Amino acid sequence: MGLNDDFSRRVLVHADTVDWTASPMAGVERRMLDRIGDEVARATTIVRYAPDSHFSPHVHTGGEEFFVLEGVFQDEHGDFPAGSYVRNPPTSRHTPGSEAGCTIFVKLWQFDLSDRTQVMIDTNKMESIPDARRPGVSVMPLFMDTRETVSLETWDPDLTVTMDLPRGGEFLVLDGSFSEGSGTLRQQSWLRLPEGSTFNARAGDQGTRVWIKTGHIPDARAPRPAATPRPV
Repeated sequence: MGLNDDFSRRVLVHADTVDWTASPMAGVERRMLDRIGDEVARATTIVRYAPDSHFSPHVHTGGEEFFVLEGVFQDEHGDFPAGSYVRNPPTSRHTPGSEAGCTIFVKLWQFDLSDRTQVMIDTNKMESIPDARRPGVSVMPLFMDTRETVSLETWDPDLTVTMDLPRGGEFLVLDGSFSEGSGTLRQQSWLRLPEGSTFNARAGDQGTRVWIKTGHIPDARAPRPAATPRPV
């Protein structure tokens, strides 16, 4: 399966207009944003767990990165409320679910396969840092290595924000809105820009909080054929 799998093109998806589709596990539905592959896939997805739904134990052969948008995600490592950012690296294992239900933004098979760095951050307990180079922007760093940088940014109302993206980037609106190109992004709108792009945006009149990943676009590729099947 291929969905928005041409990474040389700009892609904008308003997730709230995408139908929920069933996953292989009862009670778990998804809105697919991009995908290379079938049930074993390099994928970016919004996933919704119904109350008392869960997956069987599984290994993340290609790694899993997620941000909790609503509710509380749970596994044997703990409870992760809305605002939690988690990276489960290749070879990690867990049994995910949610007693009360939750919605997460999740990325699969997008790690360096030698990466073993586990990250669990509750952004509710962190403070954003004003960016001295960009007045009106506050940044909360989440992860950085030689391949990519992940952060939350908060933009003041009506602020113009510009970024050069030599290795591309992607953006998910968590709160507020911003305009970019011919589109206006709202809560859970997702934008992906190719290598060599310049991001030019204007925050909405209520300001904007956005999840941002940059630097990773050149590494987009299908999972290795020998991977163990993994739903969601």
